[in-house]
Amino acid sequence: MEIPVTGFVVHSGDSDSDHSHRLFITSWDGRPVNKVHVHPFKGTTSFDVGHCHHYCGETKSAPSGVPHVHHYCAETSCNDQHRHLIKGTTGPAIPLPGGGHYHRFEGCTTVSGKIPHVHKYGGSTGDEEECRY
Repeated sequence: MEIPVTGFVVHSGDSDSDHSHRLFITSWDGRPVNKVHVHPFKGTTSFDVGHCHHYCGETKSAPSGVPHVHHYCAETSCNDQHRHLIKGTTGPAIPLPGGGHYHRFEGCTTVSGKIPHVHKYGGSTGDEEECRY
């Protein structure tokens, strides 16, 4: 089954990327796509090398009303005198029974610490309160 999609491509000018174009979808299956949205996320990493870290943030924006994913990036709390970075892309939107949707995410932090190590993390986007750790 084919779904008609319209949009345009813009050169992003991102010199750090191997690919420097972005696709903007303007309609999906005949419906205009003119809104974008973000999701809050937070969680706790795995317990490794005697400690864990907390993290929270907000995903990058993505179009509403179409199949999509979100990119995310956040710095962890400072535990055991160091921090880690989490960065990735969520899974696809998962519909909620009363409307709306959420996304799953998971991965490993960057390497850091006096004893170099990583932590695993994962969870779901949601309606968390303001980020605090």
